[in-house]
Amino acid sequence: MIHFYELAKLDTTRRARLLRRAEVAIDDLIDYVRPIVHAVRDRGDEALIEFMARFDRVKLTPARLRVDQATIEQAYDKLDKDVYAAIKHAIKNVRTFHERQMPHEQWFTQVAPGVMAGEKITPISSVGLYVPRGKGAFPSVMYMLATPASIAGVPRIVVCTPPGPDGEIDPASLVAADLCGVHEIYRASGAQAIAALAYGTESIARVHKLTGPGSPYVSAAKRLLYGTVDVGLPAGPSESILLADESADPELVARDLLIEAEHGPDSSSLLVTDSQALVEAVLPVLTARLEALPQWRQDFCRAGFEGEKGTGGIVLAPDMAEAIKFVNEYAPEHLEVQVREPFAILPELKNAGEILLGPFTPTCIGNYSLGTNAILPTGGFGHTFSCTSVYDFLKRTGIGYLTQEGLASLSETTRQLAEFEGFPAHARAVIDRPAPSSQS
Repeated sequence: MIHFYELAKLDTTRRARLLRRAEVAIDDLIDYVRPIVHAVRDRGDEALIEFMARFDRVKLTPARLRVDQATIEQAYDKLDKDVYAAIKHAIKNVRTFHERQMPHEQWFTQVAPGVMAGEKITPISSVGLYVPRGKGAFPSVMYMLATPASIAGVPRIVVCTPPGPDGEIDPASLVAADLCGVHEIYRASGAQAIAALAYGTESIARVHKLTGPGSPYVSAAKRLLYGTVDVGLPAGPSESILLADESADPELVARDLLIEAEHGPDSSSLLVTDSQALVEAVLPVLTARLEALPQWRQDFCRAGFEGEKGTGGIVLAPDMAEAIKFVNEYAPEHLEVQVREPFAILPELKNAGEILLGPFTPTCIGNYSLGTNAILPTGGFGHTFSCTSVYDFLKRTGIGYLTQEGLASLSETTRQLAEFEGFPAHARAVIDRPAPSSQS
């Protein structure tokens, strides 16, 4: 039976569990991944290759970790032409959207006469992108990460992604990486790949930032490495909320609830509504649509909707105001809005990785080809983190310039505050400051 939660009757414990979703498992895995991370830190390639053999059952050598250019070129010949066209189309939209995000390289404003302050925008010098691979391949994750990194002008873009049973990266992901300007691609997976990017090995030079979604093991490794490297936004197991009122089409609601649910058994997909009639109409359609899926995808969906540890299902709120309050508290990765007037409630929706409005904007379009980025904060981090963008691959540096007039206007204020806070060297640096000597 599909999980059903009546919001007005949820006790504190059940509500908290629903809000925490699969992130609970990530907390439990930190001790498990710690020795993996430390082994890669201490033994480099040797440990990385050892863990790849243990977890992926792939035998690699240091020379085989990096994908060579010939393999990338061969991927174009192996890739289905229609898939190639779809990837190019999607990248074009993603690129168009992200190019609009690029800020001016440098700007100044006059704070006061003779006082200039501004910022210089610079790309991060090296970034590591983690692109997961389950039973299939995810070229969409590749271009969602690599496109904004490329637009930002990152000089060194590195990808770690799991190989298949044959030890090869799928052609679609290789082509997507090449089209987006990735500089290095490595056959590496899981916590060991994250550790390799963070610490570096003999074959993989460390990066200054890493980002990308992954399994709970990947998320646990990133949490463990916080402080060693910038681990980017928290992108764990998939999650979505479909917010609907009585005007929503039960068929569309049922179809869209399955989008994120089929990602994996730890995915969370929720219908949040104030309409009992919609709930009753959706349930039989959802059951029928679920049964039409391939068995292994059915199993994923059932684990989330029906399993003991599943956190998907249906949430019935007493009214739309309470439904919106729950959505904002949950802060979902993906938020679909199928209500009579979606733009009317848009100002009230505060916390979500992305908001997709109306019955013609299913989450799958956002995942692939809309142009907005589909690498989004999960686990409630939508309260403070934003969607992946060019800003994730840029840094801002403050710039200041004073004329002699500007220095004179700020010296006394600076002296007063420096002496109040007990910094005499600060104060003396502006007291009777001599003019700079002229240079011949």
